[in-house]
Amino acid sequence: MLATRQAPAPARPEAKPAAAPEPERPGLVRLSDRQIAKAGIRTDAADGGRLFRHLHVPATIVPSANNTARIAVKTTGTVVELRKGLGDRVAKGEVVALLDSREIADAKGEYLAAHVSADLQKTLYQRDKELWDKRISSEQQYLRSQASYQDLKVKEDAARRKLTFLGLGPAEINALASQPEAQFERQEIRSPIAGKVVERRVDLGAAVGRDNLETELYSVVDLTKVWIDLAVTPGDLPLVREGQTVTVRTDATGATAEGRIVFIGPVLDQNTRAARVVAELANPDETWRPGSFVAAEIKVSDKPVRVLVPSEAVQTIEGKPTVFVRVPEGFEARSVTVGRSDDRDVEVTAGLEPGEVIAVANSFTLKAELGKAAAED
Repeated sequence: MLATRQAPAPARPEAKPAAAPEPERPGLVRLSDRQIAKAGIRTDAADGGRLFRHLHVPATIVPSANNTARIAVKTTGTVVELRKGLGDRVAKGEVVALLDSREIADAKGEYLAAHVSADLQKTLYQRDKELWDKRISSEQQYLRSQASYQDLKVKEDAARRKLTFLGLGPAEINALASQPEAQFERQEIRSPIAGKVVERRVDLGAAVGRDNLETELYSVVDLTKVWIDLAVTPGDLPLVREGQTVTVRTDATGATAEGRIVFIGPVLDQNTRAARVVAELANPDETWRPGSFVAAEIKVSDKPVRVLVPSEAVQTIEGKPTVFVRVPEGFEARSVTVGRSDDRDVEVTAGLEPGEVIAVANSFTLKAELGKAAAED
């Protein structure tokens, strides 16, 4: 019996040693898109911009003195009708009250008498002039007629000026000839501006006018433009100029708006030692109410820079200013050189190019992750 020889088993290939893991790049923070969103990390591209310096000052919203009117009477009389109440809107030239005044009646009568006399004498003067030109009448007659007309015209003009002073407009004066004499005592009181009634100082039937009587009937304010009263310290005053932009914000609603400086006070307040600076603010929907306290920022400088990033984007790592640049794996810490800064942004002079995407919000989270990874190593 032949013994069979068993063939030797094939030799197994020698196992190769496992490849060493690729070393982690210094400064790399690995995060997925989902992790980035969950951490609230917001990104944006670095870009050029302008650096602004702001002064933060306390401020108050006040009515614009240019848009405020006190409706007053210039003659003595009695209020017979009040057509507006508190909060009512008025148009420019709208009648807001009616007044009965003996003084007005006398002035109207005086004017009409002077007007009729001057008008009649004008006709006589023109007739005498024609006769003199034809040498039908004497020169003496013509000159007497001319002098009489000029004298009556002066009286008519004086009576007209008196009515104007008492508050009558040109249209009202011209219409007096057709007005019934029974209405001569009646005077219409009109608003000189459009706005809202903020104060009514008299009641129906009140005696008004001179001789220690009330003269003001209403206060009207146009709130479509308001003023911002700013208190600026003497040290900051040299930085403030007319025309500079002022941003105001109210803590109550968080609303913001921009105005421009229109006035810088030449003297300091004796109590606060601050200068009064006034900015004008458009207020078409009347949301900014006079008397409100607001926080104000005055933009006092404006400079262009090549690369500008939010201050929150720059973290200090190992004593160096650092930003986190977006890479496919997450973010990479990169040291940069910073220049000037303002209240919100900082200039990057080296280490970052326009267009590179960086973390601009919650970058401190990336700094913490980077520090955690370094501690584990």
